[in-house]
Amino acid sequence: MSEARHDLDTRHIGKSVKRREDQRLMSGQGRFTDDHQFPGMVFAAFVRSPFAHARIRQIDTAAALALPGVVGVLTHAEIAGKVGDIRPNWVVGDSKVPPHPALPAECVRYAGEAVAMVVAETRELAADAAELLQVEYDELPVVVDAEDALKDGAPQLHGNVPGNLIGIFRLKGGDYEEAVKAADRVVSIRLVNQRLIPSPLEPRALCASYDAADERLTFILPSQVPHMSRRWLAETLGWPEHRIRVVAPDIGGGFGCKMHFYVEEVLVAFASRHFGRPVSWTETRSENHVATTHGRAHVEYVDAAVTNAGKVLGIKLRSYANLGAYLSNMGTGIPTINTASYVTGNYQIGSVDVQVDLVTTNTTPVDAYRGAGRPEAAYIVERMMDAVAGELDIDPVALRRLNLVQAHQFPYQPHNNARGKWDSGDYEACLSQATEMIGYDRWRERQAALRQQGRYIGIGVICYLELVGMGNSQLLRRVGFDRGGWESAHLRVHSDGKVTLFSGSMPQGHGHATSYAQIVGDALQLPMEDIDVVQGDTDRVLAGHGTFNSRSMPVGGSAAFVAAGKILDKARKIAALMLETPEEGVRYVNGVFSTEAGTTASFAEVARMAYVAARLPREMEAGLDERVFYEPVAMGAPNGCHAVAVEVDPDTGEVEILDYVAVDDVGTLINPMLCHGQMHGGIAQGIGQALYEEARYDEAGQLLSGSLLDYGFPRIEQVPRMRTAFHVSPSPTNPLGAKGIGEAGCVGAPPAVVAAVCDALKPFGIVHIDMPLTPPKVWRAIQAATRSPA
Repeated sequence: MSEARHDLDTRHIGKSVKRREDQRLMSGQGRFTDDHQFPGMVFAAFVRSPFAHARIRQIDTAAALALPGVVGVLTHAEIAGKVGDIRPNWVVGDSKVPPHPALPAECVRYAGEAVAMVVAETRELAADAAELLQVEYDELPVVVDAEDALKDGAPQLHGNVPGNLIGIFRLKGGDYEEAVKAADRVVSIRLVNQRLIPSPLEPRALCASYDAADERLTFILPSQVPHMSRRWLAETLGWPEHRIRVVAPDIGGGFGCKMHFYVEEVLVAFASRHFGRPVSWTETRSENHVATTHGRAHVEYVDAAVTNAGKVLGIKLRSYANLGAYLSNMGTGIPTINTASYVTGNYQIGSVDVQVDLVTTNTTPVDAYRGAGRPEAAYIVERMMDAVAGELDIDPVALRRLNLVQAHQFPYQPHNNARGKWDSGDYEACLSQATEMIGYDRWRERQAALRQQGRYIGIGVICYLELVGMGNSQLLRRVGFDRGGWESAHLRVHSDGKVTLFSGSMPQGHGHATSYAQIVGDALQLPMEDIDVVQGDTDRVLAGHGTFNSRSMPVGGSAAFVAAGKILDKARKIAALMLETPEEGVRYVNGVFSTEAGTTASFAEVARMAYVAARLPREMEAGLDERVFYEPVAMGAPNGCHAVAVEVDPDTGEVEILDYVAVDDVGTLINPMLCHGQMHGGIAQGIGQALYEEARYDEAGQLLSGSLLDYGFPRIEQVPRMRTAFHVSPSPTNPLGAKGIGEAGCVGAPPAVVAAVCDALKPFGIVHIDMPLTPPKVWRAIQAATRSPA
C-alpha cells in the first residue's frame, strides 16, 4: 500500500501549463496529411472551369489519357450512378437545396468548379495531363452580387431555385412597430460584412487507400470533424460506414473551412477504389482561393428605434446573404440562426424585426469561417450603436453603459427569444476594465490636443457576445441541423494506473493534448504526465462531432470531466474492497485512497485490482473504462469588451493601431496561457477583416483576389502588441463552467477597429466606411469628404 503524496500538485485547471505538443511540432516532427505515403500511391489533379457560368458542350479526355503515366480520368460519365450529390447538413426552414453533383454533367456555376479529375503516377504529370483535357463551353450570363441576383431578369442558376432565392428567414421578438412609435427617431445604416477567404497555413489535402481484400477505405485528411467526414463519405458513396477509417493527423489550421464536405473528398475516395491505387491530392494556394469555402458575404440594412436620451428600443434588420453557387454544409444556418439571433448584442433592446434573404450567385460557396455569424452580428449591433451615439452626440461608451444588460438579470432572455439565453456575465465590469486599461479618458484628451496639430487619433470601444457549443441535440433538430450536439469521451485506465482519453473533439492547433490532460488530471488528481490524449482517428475514437463553434472545452472537455468522475466512482468502490472499509469511509487525495485507520491504496494499485478482478463482486465488471456521450443542456455565452486606439494618416489613408485591449469573459479558464493565445490569434484575424482582407469578383465572376498577391493579410508589423485580460463568470451550463474561447477574438476585433478608424475621421464628417479599411479606401473617403461642400 502507498502513502499519500501531500506535496504532489494535482490541481491543473487554471494553470498556464506549457503546451505538450510544441516540442514535437517545433522540432519538425509534425505529421500532416501530405506527409503520408502509401505504396503505389498516385496523384490527382482537377480540371476547373475558367467560367463562372457556362454550359458544358463536351469534354475530350483522349490527349490526357494518351500521356504515359496517366492512370485515368474521371468526368461525370464515369461517376454517374456511383457517386451521390454533395448535400448540406444544416438546412434552415424551407430553404431550397439545389443539386450539387460531384462533377457537373451539363453546367458549371462558378469559376473554379471542378469538371474533371486526372490521376497520374506523379503530381507533376497529373498537372500536365489536366492541361491536356479539352473542355468546350458555351458561356452563360453571370450574377455575383446577392441583391442583383434577386432582381427581375437576373441570370438563373438552378431550376429548383426560382429567382435565385434559396429561402427567407424571419425572426421577431417584442414589437418593433410599437418601439418605433415610442422612439424619438430612427437611425439607419447600411453595412457590408465582406467576403473572406479562410486561408489556413495548410491547404486542404487528401490521401485515400482502398484495400480491395478487406473492402476498407483508409482516408487521411485534415478534418475538424473526422467522424462526420466518415458519415458524409459513406452516405455519398453508398459504402458501409464501418468500412471507412478516417484519420485526421496534425492540422495546419482550420478556421471552419475544414469542417465541410467537398467534391474533392468524395472523388479521391472513389478514385482509390475505381483505379485500385492509393490516391493523393494536395490543394494549391490558387485552388484554395476558388475551391475552398469562403466566409461572411452579407449586406445589411439596419434601423434602430431610439429615444433622444439614448435608449435603444428596437432593431430592424434586412440582410442579403450570398451563399454562392451551391449550399455548403452550414451555409443557410450562418447568416440566419448564427447572425440574426444575436443582433441585440449585450444590450437590453426589447424588440427585433429581422429578415434574411438567402441568395445563390455565381461565386464560390460560402460557409462557416471563424465566428460563423457572430462576428457579423456583433458588427451589426456595434456599428449601429456608434451611429446612434453620433446622431445623438452622446459618448459611445456612455451610450453602451446606458443600454447594457445588468449582472443581476442573468440568465437573460433577449427579446423573448426562445432559442437561447445569455447564461452569465457582468458586461459592465468588462466595459469598465477595458476602458480603464486603455485609458479611455486620457486618449480623449490626447485626441483633442493632437487634432489641433493635424493628427487624427480615434478610439473605438465595443461590447460583444456570442453563444457557443452548438447546444443540445433537440435544439439543433428544431433548427434543421443534421448533427447531434453531444460529444464523446472514452476514458481508459490501464492496469498500471496510466490513463488514455479518446476524445471526439479535434484540435487544429488548440492545445487539446495539454488542456484535456489538465481536465482529466485535475478530476482524477493525477500528474498530467500520466494522461495521454488520442483524437482524430475513427478506428480508435468511439464517436464524435469534432471541433467548431468553440465547443471543445464546454462540450468535449465536459465529456472528459464526466467520464473521469465515473472512473473515480468505480475506483472508490474497488478501493473500499481493498481497504476492507465502507465506501463512505474512503478518502481520495492526490492519487491515493485512504481510511481513517491509516490504510492506503494508490490509484495504480486500484487500477491493477480492477483488471485482476479476483476480489470484485460478480455484479461489478472488470476494468476501469468509461464511455460518455455528454449532451449539453444549453449554450454558453462568451462576451467581452474590446478597446482600440488608432492613428490615421490623412495623406496616405494608412491606419496604425496604437493600442489594443481586450477584456473577455469565457467562463472558467482551463489554461490561461492558451486562452491568451486564442485571443491573440482571433484578434489578428479580426484585424485582417477590418483592415486588409476581401475576396472580390468582377462582373464576369472572376475572382480578382485569386492569390496572395491580391488578397491581403496583416503582416507581423501590422498586428499590434495586444493586452488581453479576463473577467471570469463561470457558466452554469456545464460542469467545468467553461464558455468557449476559440472565436471570441474575431468577433470583437472588426467592430472595434472600424469604430476607432471612423472616430478618427469624424473631423472630415465621415461616419462609416465599409470593411476592409485599406489605405486607398480610407484616402478616397477623406478626399471625397474634403471636396464636398461644407
